[in-house]
Amino acid sequence: METFEHDGLELAYLDSRPSDDAPTVLLIHGFASNLQVNWVDPGWIKTLNEAGYRTVAFDHRGHGLSSKPHDSAVYTPARMANDALALLDHLGIERAAAFGYSMGARIAAFAALEAPDRLTVLVFGGLGIGLVEGVGDWDPIAAALRAPSLDEVLDERGRMFRSFADRTRSDRIALAACIEASREELSPAEVGSIEQPTLVGVGTRDEIAGSPAALAALMPAAEAFDIPGRDHMLAVGDRSFKAAVVGFLDRNRARLR
Repeated sequence: METFEHDGLELAYLDSRPSDDAPTVLLIHGFASNLQVNWVDPGWIKTLNEAGYRTVAFDHRGHGLSSKPHDSAVYTPARMANDALALLDHLGIERAAAFGYSMGARIAAFAALEAPDRLTVLVFGGLGIGLVEGVGDWDPIAAALRAPSLDEVLDERGRMFRSFADRTRSDRIALAACIEASREELSPAEVGSIEQPTLVGVGTRDEIAGSPAALAALMPAAEAFDIPGRDHMLAVGDRSFKAAVVGFLDRNRARLR
């Protein structure tokens, strides 16, 4: 793990490449996760490296080994998207595919709108039409993260994310601040202006993300992939999803040069 500085914060990242000329995939993890849990442990970095792709992943502000401010104002999607683009600047990478999961997909969408000439291929995992319509009431999750103990959390989704945060030994106050500011939606028109080839993958048992087909239908060059039998937490490491992503990247590999 290495670090770089951006927006007054120190951000941890991992850069793994099978060869010097391998095209880059920028990996953007989900809320309450980190690059180890989202990308290393499920085998994504290994899978993508073996397919001939350089993988660059980082811990969001408030997550993993990166700085963890407690002010919700610093966690807007635009500022977090700029972290991703700043990492490409730091590494001298001119063009990459952006692959985000859940909140990471939202951040990837904001980054893709900001820099369409740099992020030329997109993969949104764990987020469908919720990018536009929202993904439910997240205030109970912020409350669950701030609760003194899990025993005091009654909301089902709040318990799920609180348990996950406890398992990953996260800074719960930083995560609560993040979830309060990072769930900004995009309009249908904004999503429709994302012209890059995009794969939208969501588990068929995911009750958070919303329809992948509905989101893909808003974009001129998007396709949906149903991850069979997987919920929001388990879809990320699914073998069929990995195969779909690698195949999609291979078909669009020329756009990464």
